[in-house]
Amino acid sequence: MHQYRGRLIVHTGSMFSGKTSSLEREIKRFQIAGYKTVAFKPKLDTRGEEQRISTHDNTHLNAVMCDNIDTIAEYIENNKVDVIGIDEVQFLEGDIQRILDQIDEFLRKKKTVVVAGLDMDFEANPFDLVKELMARADYLYKHHAVCTVCGADAWVSHRKSKDTNRIVIGASDEYEPLCRNCYNELLDTNANKSL
Repeated sequence: MHQYRGRLIVHTGSMFSGKTSSLEREIKRFQIAGYKTVAFKPKLDTRGEEQRISTHDNTHLNAVMCDNIDTIAEYIENNKVDVIGIDEVQFLEGDIQRILDQIDEFLRKKKTVVVAGLDMDFEANPFDLVKELMARADYLYKHHAVCTVCGADAWVSHRKSKDTNRIVIGASDEYEPLCRNCYNELLDTNANKSL
């Protein structure tokens, strides 16, 4: 696994696509290989228990709660860590360039960084941090959930409620994965209703 030292691994896609499960598998593989690992979970993600990253498949990974990249950097400075995992990376607070610079610093120090995060919000607008990380990744994995309407590969996490805030924490009660065609048909239907 030494070939991953100083590498950025990005798992992205819609909700329910297996991003967090993939992050968990990566971290556990590094643990088996004898690497010192740590996983971080932004405090904004209030789903499940604190100090644990939970997948939709009900598996768990112990995690350190964090607000921003500085919290992560402080932890790394004070602990021996080879592999850094960050779930729901789009929820990290702070300046995007500052986050990117700090991740680059981890990579220069031969740390492996594995992140999982949504590529787009419920209106199919990219999360800027994830967009930047995707471009910088050594390994990029785009995961797909199953569209709940037609069964095709999902493209976006459609919000079922009328809440218009960009960030609303939720799971299947709040979101459903849709393919591009079903999402666009839904938009067209809603637009016609409002006429």
